[in-house]
Amino acid sequence: MLMLGLQNTFVYRWNYFLRALFGLIPLAGTVFLWAAVFKERGGGLHGYDYGSMIYYYLLTILVSNLVVPTEDEFQIAADIREGQINALLTKPMSYLAYRTSIFLSGRLVYSFVTLPPIAVIFIYFREYVVLPNDPLVYVLAAISTVMAAFIQFFITYSLAMFAFWILEISTIVFIVYSFEYFLGGQMFPIDIMPAAVQAVMKWLPFYYELFCPVAIFLGRLQGAELVQALAIQSGWLLLTWMWARFMWQRGLGHYQAVGG
Repeated sequence: MLMLGLQNTFVYRWNYFLRALFGLIPLAGTVFLWAAVFKERGGGLHGYDYGSMIYYYLLTILVSNLVVPTEDEFQIAADIREGQINALLTKPMSYLAYRTSIFLSGRLVYSFVTLPPIAVIFIYFREYVVLPNDPLVYVLAAISTVMAAFIQFFITYSLAMFAFWILEISTIVFIVYSFEYFLGGQMFPIDIMPAAVQAVMKWLPFYYELFCPVAIFLGRLQGAELVQALAIQSGWLLLTWMWARFMWQRGLGHYQAVGG
């Protein structure tokens, strides 16, 4: 199924490249914004200085390109809305497994065409890049990144299941993605928030979709906090997988009941 997914997604390689390229444009605004913030403050911010803040955003760009699904929810919704899942229902394969293969192949192709421009950005800002000395950090950050990718995919898959009941899912997708952008660490590092806010956000899935692997790589999660973060992330991975399966079963039951 992975080869089938590669064939389906490789035709969009130039779309992926352009999307990633234009996705780097906000980085320029981020650089100027934080330069002004640190110049005004005249010092650091919760353990970040200008260089480490830029490095944080470089890592968020890298991780987001590795883990964020690319319009998977709208492709799944189209399969449901246009009745294309009928052909798949007659085959001895799980639709979730089929879409997972599409997602993995899409990430593979997307990474292949977007990593070169990202590498150029890292080289440009190389004075701010500080690599961890502990090999275990790379392993744990990689594990967290993989879990983040599947959490995002299972949430995306679950959102797409609403297409069994409604014709247009874009509003729901936009609302959830707004929370992901704000609470996932793309707008700002989560750990610059007040401690009480952080305590709440650590129990939400959005924290583990992007910020967690970046924080591990930066060494901002260590010891008991690191163990707790990986445990909660594992829990959200299991919960989102179970919810994705539940939504498919309920949606399919409704689909068959109305003669889909």
